Amino acid sequence: MFGTAPTPRTDDVDVVVIGAGLAGLAVARHLAGAGLAVAVLEAAERVGGRMHTEHTGGYRLDGGSHLLCADWPELRACPGLAGLALRPFAPGVVIRGGERTVRISGARAVRPDGGNGVAARHPARALGTALDAARLRGQLARLAATEPQRLRARPELPAARALAARGIPARTVDTLLRPLVAALLGDPELATSSRVTDLALRGFARRGLCLPAGGAAAVPLRLAAGLPPGTVRTSVRAVGVSANAVETEAHGRLGCRAVVIATGARDAARLLPGVWVPSYHPVTVLHHAADAAPPPADPSLVLDGERRGPVAHTMVASAVDPSRARPGRTLVTSVVLGQHAEDPPSVLDKAARGQLSALHGVDAERWELLAARHQADAVPAMPAPFDARRAVRVLTGLYLCGDHRDTGTPQGALRSAARAADAVCRDLGVRLPAPQDALSAA
Repeated sequence: MFGTAPTPRTDDVDVVVIGAGLAGLAVARHLAGAGLAVAVLEAAERVGGRMHTEHTGGYRLDGGSHLLCADWPELRACPGLAGLALRPFAPGVVIRGGERTVRISGARAVRPDGGNGVAARHPARALGTALDAARLRGQLARLAATEPQRLRARPELPAARALAARGIPARTVDTLLRPLVAALLGDPELATSSRVTDLALRGFARRGLCLPAGGAAAVPLRLAAGLPPGTVRTSVRAVGVSANAVETEAHGRLGCRAVVIATGARDAARLLPGVWVPSYHPVTVLHHAADAAPPPADPSLVLDGERRGPVAHTMVASAVDPSRARPGRTLVTSVVLGQHAEDPPSVLDKAARGQLSALHGVDAERWELLAARHQADAVPAMPAPFDARRAVRVLTGLYLCGDHRDTGTPQGALRSAARAADAVCRDLGVRLPAPQDALSAA
């Protein structure tokens, strides 16, 4: 809110950033690199926001579904992330339906026994027809070769309608593209803007998917570690903002030259009534210790093409990133999307066991459920028509950033942070280092 009654004033800084999630820490790194004194206020006891990793019994368990794409330029341009260790999945994704299995990548869509070095655990038969796979291969190859600005200029429709309009058979969309888009954007209903969907598929087709080494929290922790000591202040809740000060719940008033609100959309709207709040796709993540009857150490992302249970996609996380499990142990991480994500953990776990057995080719009934982590506001919905570049400047001295100001992905959070930092520096008359300057200093 605006205009709260004055309280004792604390030390002043150039910019106060509210929120130490991915966007808040990224904008702080940009601003600190421009020579500005920055304070980051975080209401929680830790940094990272939704990109949180829990350490339990030697396992590293992410609180949400955080698939990154090595093609994102923001991972190279954001100060501090150029050296981020990324663990790639096997090329493409594996989609299973009953006894049918197919691997989809940007370069090809082939059966697991078709010469790509992945052994089939079920009799392999392409989902759909060979023509369906060829069409999909062509679509992904064309997307990979198309410049982003051309994709943004295409007519905008809900993804399902756009894919049908391009002549892709309904069975191909339903069994191959739907699970892939759901994994990329958290949207199993394909209501996302076709422009956003095309750009996400382009990144997948060009470089594939990966996980941050050490868990999702490694990304915000790396950003925080590069800030001057004392910049990040946890357990400090902001309750009021203006263009030159932030009022806190129990730590007084912090004066400044500019304020950046980098919280989630709901918290931003509490500080600035009228801020746009999107609807969200919920996510629940199931983490199983598969030391009894573990699946093969296959670093593939496995999708369910027939939606036989609540799990949308699953992975042997310790095969992709060995640091996520104790040596000699196996961690299987599975993601539930849509209405099933709202079910109680015990219900989800029971319903998922048979499905996971089919997807991984082993008996999952004896696996130990380590944790079930639910995020109601996991992924901002991006229906058509969608504005992927919402304004980051509220007025001179007051700014917003986060995945609700851009695309609802980690890439969108980083991109909005860069836009907000640019707006702050322009208004304060400060030069923001060019991306190459930031990379050389990282």
